[in-house]
Amino acid sequence: MIEDLVIDGRFRGPPESGNGGYVCGLLGRHYPDGATVTLRKPPPLGVELTLAGHGAGRLRLQQDAELIAEAEPGSPDLEPPGPPEFSAAVEAAKGYVGFIDHHFSECFVCGTDRSQGDGLRIYAGPWEDEGMVAAPWIPDQTLVDDQGLVRPEFLWAALDCPGYFALHIDRRPQLMLLGRFTARVEPGIFSDERCVVVGWPLGEDGRKRYAGTALYSESRGLVGSARATWIALDRSLW
Repeated sequence: MIEDLVIDGRFRGPPESGNGGYVCGLLGRHYPDGATVTLRKPPPLGVELTLAGHGAGRLRLQQDAELIAEAEPGSPDLEPPGPPEFSAAVEAAKGYVGFIDHHFSECFVCGTDRSQGDGLRIYAGPWEDEGMVAAPWIPDQTLVDDQGLVRPEFLWAALDCPGYFALHIDRRPQLMLLGRFTARVEPGIFSDERCVVVGWPLGEDGRKRYAGTALYSESRGLVGSARATWIALDRSLW
């Protein structure tokens, strides 16, 4: 066993489960060279979970005997585009479709009903004619470790939802959940540092949709990238 975890309700995506990118980051932080995390069940909130395995190999997040998520070493294998200027990302965010139509408005990462200092409030909107989305992000003091650096699980979280909205530039948001997330981050961002997140589509196969994301800081440039598999769901199930 590596550790026991309880996902606080603050870090929800859907109302009753953890935000996918954040939960993937709880496992991914044990892999400095990158990891692939597969979500097998909606991560429950407020209950004790066990993270077991070996950090250099496979990890399993479980609730008793039920498998919630598993991780292994992996790389997103992407060539991210250069980011827009911070001011351009601010302009892009004004076109965020989540302001009009949002399935999970209390999502920790992209929810419009989360206040400053509570949610990340990353609102990714269309970036010019690039077929991409972009968003500004300034992490706050609640996200840092003892050295004042933003914790890696929050960098993973920041890379999550912009990929979803990159899949909906030209259409109404479809109900989807994160199924698999491969990311690599390099911690080193301080709170109150200006950052930009970008996202772009990578194709689809049946109910699966694929997206890439990248995170840039003003002081360090590229600090993380991710490849996501999103699963389209039947809205009647929710």
